[in-house]
Amino acid sequence: MGEEAPEYLLGKSEIFTIFGHDQQQQGYQTATAIGTKIYAVGGSGGASGFSTEVKVFDKLTDTWADPVVFGTKPVSSKGHSAILLENGRILILQRESSPDNSIWILEVDTPFVRQKKKLLGREVVTWSKCLLGNGPKPVVISGPSGVGKGTLILKLMKECPSAFGFSVSHTTRAPREKEENGIHYHFTERSRMEKDIRDGKFLEFALVHGNLYGTSIEAVEAVSDVGKRCILDIDVQGARSVRASSLEATFIFVCPPSFEELEKRLRARGTESEEQIQKRLRNAKTELEHGKSSGLFDHILVNDDLDSCYRKLKELLALDDNTNISPQSFMQNFILPISHSISKLGNKIMIQCGSNELGGSSPRMVVLDVSSLKGGAPSRTRGLSVYATES
Repeated sequence: MGEEAPEYLLGKSEIFTIFGHDQQQQGYQTATAIGTKIYAVGGSGGASGFSTEVKVFDKLTDTWADPVVFGTKPVSSKGHSAILLENGRILILQRESSPDNSIWILEVDTPFVRQKKKLLGREVVTWSKCLLGNGPKPVVISGPSGVGKGTLILKLMKECPSAFGFSVSHTTRAPREKEENGIHYHFTERSRMEKDIRDGKFLEFALVHGNLYGTSIEAVEAVSDVGKRCILDIDVQGARSVRASSLEATFIFVCPPSFEELEKRLRARGTESEEQIQKRLRNAKTELEHGKSSGLFDHILVNDDLDSCYRKLKELLALDDNTNISPQSFMQNFILPISHSISKLGNKIMIQCGSNELGGSSPRMVVLDVSSLKGGAPSRTRGLSVYATES
């Protein structure tokens, strides 16, 4: 027998008492205790059912707080169940919801949340969508200006459009001639990008040549969610930020055969003044030093000949392609019914459903294996394994 999931079930419009504190919570359904905090999730969503609002009760101060919420939250459903996981996470299972809205992680005490709490001085929670399997592993490609990494990426995209997707970065600099918004960059106002950075919408960002550049979480997830490997074209500073995040990626550094050759290529572009070229050369020298010696990158490619370098890049991606998109067709169509029971045994969560719910001739059980979960805010949580068994 499994242990009961550590959750408090709340009925709509009920008054519930937590350690002597009475609180009217309209529509709140679950309250999960972690340490000295209790996280109530629910809220009335009106005609659409229950929303996924979050309130935090502090047992030490006997007070409620409305936390700052990061991430895209689940849409309203007919309710949910909450199961406490390890490492400050709560698994939220949406009832009678579409498959892409049915399994979520509410992070309440993870490194990302703790960082935001320290920065804001307030209670913080964040939502992360939970997906089957590991998904396609993004690829970070870095290198100094003029090294040819943009050309390599374009060749890869042209040859393998169904396998790779290009993450379009944001920047506050003005477009150059023939650059199109949403294709070469998302060109944006500095004040707006700074606000989005504060709101946790960027995976990485950096101040380069006096302008902000960054990769939004949405840009990476938009590529990964359709089963493609996301290509991130970012500088060394940005690669370091991605490496420090929860996003698992393959890191590749592209360098020139010599510093003199790099200068020759920069001047051949004819798009910048002498002052700009000198600034890029100074930055390139620093990037080359860090890129080759810091251990930040998994692979280093020397672009002495474009065709040869491109072949080596494809070989590296083939070797590192550990894409694991789980073919669990059962879960693609599974909808968590209103009537069910949940128990937890170690890293396995058992959902007991009636025979009519799953279309079988006898009661069946859905098992969620959370032992291989990885990633999380500010991006997706991956590695969930799901299967059905006869009870």
